[in-house]
Amino acid sequence: MNYSYRYRLNPSTELEERLAWTVDICRQVYNHFHHRLNHNDGTSAYSEMGRLPELKQWWSDLKQVHSQVLQKVVQRLYNNLTTLRAQKERGCRVGRLKWKAPREYRSFTYSQNGFKLKNTSGQARLCLSKIGDIPITFHRELPDDAVIKTVTVKQEPTGKWYAILALELPDDLPEKPAHPDRCVGIDLGITKFAHDTDGIAVEPLDLTTERERLDRSRHHLDRKQHGSLNWERQLRLVAERHAELARKRRDFLHKLSNYYASEYDLVAVEDLDVEALIELPGNSRNRAGAGWGAFLRMLEYKCEHEGTHFVRVNPRGTSKGCASCGCSTAKPLWVREHSCPSCGFEADRDANAAWNILDRGLEKYIGAGRSESTPVETALPVDTVVSAKRVIETGSPIPEREP
Repeated sequence: MNYSYRYRLNPSTELEERLAWTVDICRQVYNHFHHRLNHNDGTSAYSEMGRLPELKQWWSDLKQVHSQVLQKVVQRLYNNLTTLRAQKERGCRVGRLKWKAPREYRSFTYSQNGFKLKNTSGQARLCLSKIGDIPITFHRELPDDAVIKTVTVKQEPTGKWYAILALELPDDLPEKPAHPDRCVGIDLGITKFAHDTDGIAVEPLDLTTERERLDRSRHHLDRKQHGSLNWERQLRLVAERHAELARKRRDFLHKLSNYYASEYDLVAVEDLDVEALIELPGNSRNRAGAGWGAFLRMLEYKCEHEGTHFVRVNPRGTSKGCASCGCSTAKPLWVREHSCPSCGFEADRDANAAWNILDRGLEKYIGAGRSESTPVETALPVDTVVSAKRVIETGSPIPEREP
């Protein structure tokens, strides 16, 4: 299993200049081989890596950069080319690889060696070959059996430096239960971010204040002279506003996905095509900002780590079908209550959809059809609405219950 741990670096002014210099040299190497790619036929990542020793003979600056860092730069170029070709094969309209400007190239990677973690007088440090020992905020320990495969050093647009450690862990995952006992279906939406079959509705994260601050900072940026010192400072402030918004959303999604992965034996969700939903006309900003895709990805790998069944089901008709009898009833989006004309079952629209999602998930995983204990009795009580703020503060959306 592969994981990535992200840590904040705290370099001195001298080390920060050295890091920035290394990033710029890597960018120049990338552009050099990009030029060769466009003007030479039959090149490959392996053949171009073989040219690096010859390149160092006349480009003396390359001798001050670790050899495998330079190799990863060449590999990065050809990985980008492979991705571009794959998108083209899928029918996407793509262009060509572009020359990298300074603002577009912000990282470099050590592979296999050239890095080491050590503790000096109680201060964790990341030792990078050809650069030096950089203090690191080691906010969580690495697993004992983890092997560090690569270390990527990156400067965010805010100017802060981070180290991303790619770890390899043994495949000793917990065994998933053959007969899941605690099962939940989750319906994702905009008015309620998540509504599950236990009657819990989690409100969406309110980022209105953060978005207003971002809009104001953008407005002030537009009034600065492009390229001036004030423009550079305001650009950094805009980046900080973006990072603040993204950080709060990511924290909310991590805590909510961790709850569902750790508390249940089976989690059923809709197999949403998030990109297609965002492209639909109307309300696209809220759909893009909801973070459904990121939440599902987090939930999937956390379920794998916790030994929880994770199943994606076809979302078609989950809101129209009755969770009690299966009768399909068309209703527009503004109708938020489900009332079945066939069996008389009434419930919140999202709660009804969550039960349909769970039913499809059980049918897909353990072959169970519609159960006799359909949610006629369980869905009628008023659902518990949990604010996103509580999820962030406690990491759990479920209210305390009596034992």
